[in-house]
Amino acid sequence: MKVLITGGNGQLGRALSATAPAGAEITSHHSDALDITHGESVRAVVGQLRPDLILNAAAYTAVDKAEADEAAALAVNATAVGLLADAARDVGARFVHVSTDFVFDGTSGIPYAPDATPSPLGAYGRTKLAGERAAGTDALIVRTAWVYAPTGGNFVRTMLRVMAERPEVRVVADQIGTPTYAPGLAAALWSMADKRVTGIHHYTDAGVASWYDFAVAIQEEALAAGLLDKAVPVIPIATADYPTPARRPPHSVLDKSSTFAALGGPTPHWRDNLRILIAEIERNG
Repeated sequence: MKVLITGGNGQLGRALSATAPAGAEITSHHSDALDITHGESVRAVVGQLRPDLILNAAAYTAVDKAEADEAAALAVNATAVGLLADAARDVGARFVHVSTDFVFDGTSGIPYAPDATPSPLGAYGRTKLAGERAAGTDALIVRTAWVYAPTGGNFVRTMLRVMAERPEVRVVADQIGTPTYAPGLAAALWSMADKRVTGIHHYTDAGVASWYDFAVAIQEEALAAGLLDKAVPVIPIATADYPTPARRPPHSVLDKSSTFAALGGPTPHWRDNLRILIAEIERNG
């Protein structure tokens, strides 16, 4: 099976390559190698490779920056998705696209089902929703949230750094969601693609947390693993105390029941996956 992965240098792109099934012939491209917003380039690469599967892990994820440059976010998060989806259809490839909890406003107070009505709060969510529509009904679209991995820029890495450098950390406590371990998400995408699942589905780890809860857990696991020398106070703050250009959904928990059915069981709890990640960082730095 020939597979094209876009966004290959990102957290999820790397995880997809690392968890690829035996026999998969992987071609992984990052933005320097393939400009997915350029139609001729996309058609040329896909036409030459003729993959059986395209996994789109590329995204414009600078949520705050998107507020000032929505056109750039739209190009990557929507226009490029349509180009990749069309190129996939031209060669008969399956297309898998990754979306986000930010397509919802987070005000319902209950987990969002895949068929819940989207209502994005800002540019990032709007462009990702446009990307879902550009992917088409024959694609597999998987929404996720709060993704982190052993490498790259993510909340876990940031917390480990600031906890080692500062006398205290202040973390938002009134935004609720679910941390998601990139290798687990990648494995789920491979499994769902192999089963030829289509339509919109949700995947995160099990459980819920605030960013404050997540930060407390990161410190506890890092102390236990010896990654941190001492504990520092973790102080809960309100979203209003940490203003940002983009509004975040306050309760963006995703209903994963359809994904459980497709995968044959529930996903691991976020705390268990965090422990796995901390152990990996302790081993490999």
